[in-house]
Amino acid sequence: MQILDFMHCDSQPLDVSSIHHNNTFLKYFVSLLGYGFYGDILKDSEKKRWMGTIRYDFSGFKTFLSHHYYEGTVSFLPAKHTLGSPRDKKKCRTGCYICRQSKQQPVEQQKNYGLEHNEDERGEDWKVIKGKFLAINAVNMSCACPRSPKGLSPAAHLADGSIDLILVRKCSRFNFLRYLVRHTNQDDQFDFTFVEVYRVKKFQFTSKHLEDSVTDVKDVGKNRFGQFCRDHPACCCNLSNSIWNCDGETLDSSTIEVRKVGVTVKLISSNSIDSYIVIMRVQHPMKLCGQLSPVRAIVSDCLQSLKDCIA
Repeated sequence: MQILDFMHCDSQPLDVSSIHHNNTFLKYFVSLLGYGFYGDILKDSEKKRWMGTIRYDFSGFKTFLSHHYYEGTVSFLPAKHTLGSPRDKKKCRTGCYICRQSKQQPVEQQKNYGLEHNEDERGEDWKVIKGKFLAINAVNMSCACPRSPKGLSPAAHLADGSIDLILVRKCSRFNFLRYLVRHTNQDDQFDFTFVEVYRVKKFQFTSKHLEDSVTDVKDVGKNRFGQFCRDHPACCCNLSNSIWNCDGETLDSSTIEVRKVGVTVKLISSNSIDSYIVIMRVQHPMKLCGQLSPVRAIVSDCLQSLKDCIA
C-alpha cells in the first residue's frame, strides 16, 4: 500500500544555497541565513540551553535591548532571470507559475548560479552597499511560522533559483520594534526607509572590522581599544563582528559568499506516509559527494515553514 501511496503522492522542489569563504565551501542552507540580530540571538541562546526553548524569547528580548549594529559591505548580483519581485505580494503556492518558469531557463543561465564560480560574472552588474546594519537576512523561502504568519519575506519562492536578501540598516530602537511588529500583522514590513530587500542569485559580505584590519594593521592603539570594546560591549555599540544564523546553526565567519547551487531538494509527501522523502537532483554529483548529509539534516527543520508556504 505504501508503494501505491508513493506513486500518487505530492511533491515540492526546494532550492538550496551554499556558503563559501575564500572559495572554500562551508555549509548549505535551505531556509534562513541571518547576520546581526538573528545571529546574536542564536549566539546568546547557545549559552542558555539549560533554559529550554524559552531561551529564545529571553535572548531575543536581550538582543533587542542591546541594539547592536554591524558595519560592513554587501555586494550582490540581482536575479534578472526570475520573474516578480520581493514586494509583489505574489506568494508561492502549489504549482507556482514563477517557480515553473525558472525550470525552463537555458542551461547556460543555470550555470551562473551553480556550484562553479563563473568568472564571467565579474563583468556583470554587481551592486555594492556599504553601511551599518542591524540585520542582514537571506532567505530561500518565506520562513513563515506561528509567530510570523507571513514570514521574513512573504513573496519568497521555493524553487525560483533566487535568494531574497533583506538589509535592515541602523535605526532607532523604536523603529526597529515597529519593523519586528509588522511581521505579526498584515502590514508591509519592507515599507520603511531603513529596510531594503533585493532578489539576488549571489551575494557577498565583508565586515568593516576585517577591512580595517587589512588596511590599518599598524594602528596598534586602535586595535587595543577595539579589543576593549569587544570585551565590554555596551548598548547601541558598533561591535566588530556578529555570527551567522545558518538554519539554526552557528557559523562564525566575517567574510562569506553565498551562491545558489545546482541542487534541487525534492520533498515528497502523502497523507498516509508519516515521513517526508528527500530526493536530490544534482548538477555536479562528484563535487557534492560526501556533502549531502548536511542538507538532509536541515530539511526536517524547514518542513513546518514549507507547509505554511504551500498551504
